[in-house]
Amino acid sequence: MTPFDIAIIGAGPGGYAAAIRGARKGARVCLVEEDRIGGTCLHRGCIPVKALYGTARRLAGMKHLAEHGIHVGDFRFDARAALRRKDIVVSGLEKGVEGLLKSHGVELFRGQGGLEGPGRVRIRRDSVTGHIQARSIIIATGARPFIPRALSLDGETVLTSDDFLALETFPESLLIIGGGYIGCELAGIASLFGSRVTLVEQLPELLSGIDRPAVREMEKSFREIGVEVLKGTAVESLQEIGPGVRAKLAGRDKALEVDKVLIAVGRRPNTFGLGLDEAGVALKRGAIQVDTRMRTTLENVYAIGDVTDILQLAHVADHQGEVAVENALGGNAEANYHIVPTTVFTFPEIGQVGLSERECRESKLDYQLGSFTYQASGKAQCDGETKGAARLLAAKEDGRLLGGLVYGAEASALVAEVATAMKAGMTAPDLAHLIHAHPTLNEIIREAAADVSGAAVHKAGRRSRSAAGLSGDEME
Repeated sequence: MTPFDIAIIGAGPGGYAAAIRGARKGARVCLVEEDRIGGTCLHRGCIPVKALYGTARRLAGMKHLAEHGIHVGDFRFDARAALRRKDIVVSGLEKGVEGLLKSHGVELFRGQGGLEGPGRVRIRRDSVTGHIQARSIIIATGARPFIPRALSLDGETVLTSDDFLALETFPESLLIIGGGYIGCELAGIASLFGSRVTLVEQLPELLSGIDRPAVREMEKSFREIGVEVLKGTAVESLQEIGPGVRAKLAGRDKALEVDKVLIAVGRRPNTFGLGLDEAGVALKRGAIQVDTRMRTTLENVYAIGDVTDILQLAHVADHQGEVAVENALGGNAEANYHIVPTTVFTFPEIGQVGLSERECRESKLDYQLGSFTYQASGKAQCDGETKGAARLLAAKEDGRLLGGLVYGAEASALVAEVATAMKAGMTAPDLAHLIHAHPTLNEIIREAAADVSGAAVHKAGRRSRSAAGLSGDEME
């Protein structure tokens, strides 16, 4: 058999996109996948969660319909139908990806892929083992839920996010262990779907990588929709009791009894069964070690996505895949993580990019802060979506944008404007002087940029200010 130019192990968002890019460049590409095309993101992560979020957002909006003069009589919510819709969305997108791979001539091999010597990929399916040759290999096997040793898992009452998203109905009561983006997103969704939710985080704060103003607004919404949040609290043990679970929490005499427990404390790279040690691919803290060109320690073998544990985000995997393909075909591309938007689909939505305020303070950067609230936006008022704000950070010396935080309606879309401006090297004045359509939510970004120098039109006048001399509370 003629060797493939590129063989990719893993068909998640990094792997399948890399395969298509390679094929578009004229390379002969194959993709090896033992599960479903699309990986965790499509089947057990990004897409199913956001499909449920779309439903939950509409449920949340039902509470405010009367303000618009809309009165609903016999309102009924069918959670099972919403879960079926989630599956339909996933299935449709999976078929779309499969069609794209076929249209680009990417050859698909079903089975567990692994390395077996230079340029040689092993494929195991059932009891049959086959081999293919490839000039370059890209490993894109993703990650799986991490389960602490102290907590047992049965897939029935104690669940991972994979198990939870496969449920046919939501539990009456739910304990979520872990206050990262997975735990927080599913807490809001489950509560709006009718579950009584308790969210436990061992650290003193939720969403540790997100600036506090956004997290405070999220925690406020949790209180409004009935999510109980316990921070600085550890789950010491889980005990099965009939159809449910009893959880012993540190520092609390009374145990918590719930129908189901969701463990959402992070994910670990999928490296088992790949033959990495034998092939000479180095690991670092359980993840495949790569350089900025996505090269591993074995010549012509690359790794991308969650298996590298650099940033566990689908869009980062996609970027890394683009870099790996370029280099596998003789290029000289490098991954750049300076501008990576992060989005969290909670209530409200959160979008963050670049440096956070905390990072600026810790690095002792001389920066300026500009902010603008949804409350002061005409479009937000028209929509009835007035919770939240945009906060932009700029270097005091030259106004160069350092980062941004948006929390509120469509924050996941609005933060893209900040990321684009940063990529273009724009300053806060540049962004403020850019004409924005009216009335739009994007005007919030423009006003926040203008506020960096105290020039926001729809905000009470103030002097230009910098972070110097301000306390954290004053800045927030």
